Amino acid sequence: MDDSPDIFGDEPEEEEGPSAAELEAAGQSSMFGGPPPAAAPPPPAPVVSAATAQPYRVLARKYRSQTFAELIGQDAMVQTLANAIKRDRLAHAFLMTGIRGVGKTSTARLIAKALNCIGPDGKGGPTIDPCGQCEPCIAIAEGRHIDVIEMDAASHTGVDDVREIIEAVRYASVSARYKIYIIDEVHMLSRNAFNALLKTLEEPPPHVKFLFATTEVDKLPVTVLSRCQRFDLKRIPAGLLSEHYGRICEKEGVDAEPEALAMIAAAAEGSVRDGLSILDQASAHADLGGDGKISAAQVQEMLGLADKSARRKLFGALLGGDGAALLTLVDTQYAHGVEPLALLRGTMELCHRVTVAQLGKQDDGAISAEERAAIEEWAGALSPGQLHRLWQLLMKGYDEVRLAPDPLVAAQMALLRVMHASDLPDPGTLVKKLEELSSRPLAPTQTEAGGQRAAAPVAAGPGWAALVEQVDQAGQLRVAQIMRDWVRVIALSPGSLSYALAPGYSGDPSAEIRAALSDVTGTRWEVMPGVGEGQPSLREISEMAKAAEEAALRRSPLVEATLAAFPQAEFVIDDGGERNWRQQR
Repeated sequence: MDDSPDIFGDEPEEEEGPSAAELEAAGQSSMFGGPPPAAAPPPPAPVVSAATAQPYRVLARKYRSQTFAELIGQDAMVQTLANAIKRDRLAHAFLMTGIRGVGKTSTARLIAKALNCIGPDGKGGPTIDPCGQCEPCIAIAEGRHIDVIEMDAASHTGVDDVREIIEAVRYASVSARYKIYIIDEVHMLSRNAFNALLKTLEEPPPHVKFLFATTEVDKLPVTVLSRCQRFDLKRIPAGLLSEHYGRICEKEGVDAEPEALAMIAAAAEGSVRDGLSILDQASAHADLGGDGKISAAQVQEMLGLADKSARRKLFGALLGGDGAALLTLVDTQYAHGVEPLALLRGTMELCHRVTVAQLGKQDDGAISAEERAAIEEWAGALSPGQLHRLWQLLMKGYDEVRLAPDPLVAAQMALLRVMHASDLPDPGTLVKKLEELSSRPLAPTQTEAGGQRAAAPVAAGPGWAALVEQVDQAGQLRVAQIMRDWVRVIALSPGSLSYALAPGYSGDPSAEIRAALSDVTGTRWEVMPGVGEGQPSLREISEMAKAAEEAALRRSPLVEATLAAFPQAEFVIDDGGERNWRQQR
């Protein structure tokens, strides 16, 4: 007869639950391992028919590592733990750090198993290879062991939560060898919570072990770090991830192309869990396709990745200077759902592969034979300078696309800029070319008047420049500027100045110049306009000297070669800071 409740509302017979005394005798306790609180008897468990289907478990949970042998990519940590267990030198607190999905929490549970395993015969001790058959191993794997308390620090951040732990550690474990506290995302604890935990963390009872996991170890106080044995879990290499996902596909009965698994491993960025989530999605996508096979094309479409053959064509168009083909390829990839950022990222990845291949480094084997051949060809044809400049241009374009209001247009313009700059010579080649051009003989420079070189400007007597400097140093800046910029000396002798004014000045500065000269020399001066043009002013002399200097520089073989190579270049002479300052004062 069926014992399930009547669907028409008849109440099932109520079963008597265990008493409080029975619960205490069985060792029941709170989630933090303290004394059992008085509680009402639990309700009877619902009856589930055998025909009820088990709910689907995602791959990330189904294939969580149950032994250290299944924990991929962390061999150094496993060896350290094995030696510590073998020599009975176990720390009282362990800290697991690393990016998401590399096995921090799984490692903490494995350590809990290793420390509490008693073996199939119930007589075993701590071991790096827990049996998985004894009651502690089974209970820890199912997350129901009373002495292994898992706590999420993101939802238990306060000092009161830590105070419960501090109170509970005083009580011995109920059935296991060690009472173990696994605190995930421990960096989320508040400062007061950390401070409250410090003393217990430094000197816990011998039957207690703390296992911490965090993705942001830099947020932990140094006082906590110094009390823990730290393990930095590494990113998992793409090749190792691809092999791992291949084994899972075999267990699941799913057929997957190696290139598809390589794409998933690359998209996981070193995280096992992220890759398994993508593999779950790819499996569902393949099932909808009808044949049940995970293909590279499906993964590419699902993740919005650029087609590798199209990526190679785009790279070739960049180097070949074919702008029309370049824009066509960009538009085609965008129409297929490839984001402009992904397009730039794929081109940068190809540039990196070519650069690495140029150094003779072996590839990880996750690329096709066609792509390997193309990479080797580019590695032989391009110089290191060209590849590094190409990388810098692509990086700049990536930043522009990321911030642009229209990413597609920004990607087109960035790639066109890269294309036009791809055939420019690198600095070393340019210098050699300029040196070759500069070695050629040059024709003599002649003036329009009859073949004579331009004469250097006639300088005024040094006495006038000294007088102007004296006036300037005396603080009469306005008069000094007039004397420097506008006065053309006709005749100069002690106490007498005859001058003319340069075009553009209106007025008669004779009185001001006379007073200034008398003041700085202490003698009476006669200053008056004279007849004739006089010598050029000091400013005019400076400008003529600068023009002569520029003309001389332009006649330099190296400069002429540079201007010949770059006709649109602008010729600029830096006058020097001191010289400019003195003229502008």
